[in-house]
Amino acid sequence: MTTSVTTGTGTTTLPEVENPAQVTPQDARELTRVFLERLAVLEEGTDEYQYARNTLIEMNISLVRYAAARFRSRGPEEREDIVQVGMIGLIKAIDRFEVSREVEFTSFSVPYIVGEIKRFFRDTSWAVHVPRRLQEARVELARATDELTSRLGRTPTVRELSELMSLSEDEVVEARMAANGYTSASLDATLGTGEDGESVLADFVGAEDTALDLVEDVQALAPLIGELGDRDRLLLHLRFVEERTQAEIGERLGVSQMHVSRLLTKVLGRLRTGLLTTR
Repeated sequence: MTTSVTTGTGTTTLPEVENPAQVTPQDARELTRVFLERLAVLEEGTDEYQYARNTLIEMNISLVRYAAARFRSRGPEEREDIVQVGMIGLIKAIDRFEVSREVEFTSFSVPYIVGEIKRFFRDTSWAVHVPRRLQEARVELARATDELTSRLGRTPTVRELSELMSLSEDEVVEARMAANGYTSASLDATLGTGEDGESVLADFVGAEDTALDLVEDVQALAPLIGELGDRDRLLLHLRFVEERTQAEIGERLGVSQMHVSRLLTKVLGRLRTGLLTTR
């Protein structure tokens, strides 16, 4: 069965393919050439154009699955995502293919499909987003490390890596740090079972920050300090910010050290009372 298509150069016919996805690769190659030639002369947006384009996509799904097979190490769930991403590359190849170049569509489309899949990995595989140059440096670093480790029989130094990669030592260190962002682990990840039972990553990462207990007090003190006079605020600044001695403060304010002590006791007592009242 055929479908008649009216174009600016006359009326042409396209084979009507009932199940494009089930066409054999050999038949798909021949039909793809026919549909691409027709697609080139059809007006974009018409029903005929859409039919030709959709049929081309379905007939060439096998190319996407072929390209996706290169990444078979990924899990079954991610493999399906890879196929979906590869379809985007196939569609781009169909839209950009030029019949006049006399290039096989297979040779033209596979790089588009693989490129789209690789772009997907580059943009989504990293647990933490890092600049593209560091993503590329990580790959180069891994290759250089493997090469030097095999050649030297030991872990290479930063200097040796920088010489092989033609990068500065700082850039090598930066690439190493960026590589830590490629994968992540849950703080609840099990590390093993010891004498105290099952251990998780959270047991070994981080430490209690005792300074957090001061946050609430600092927030409560801020408005109380704002109510003090200029001299009292200066007194607190000299004592607790600049860490001056009472003798030095006395010289600055023109009073005795004993008087400074009494002023501090008075101001701190006022702040303490205000702080207890607000709680």
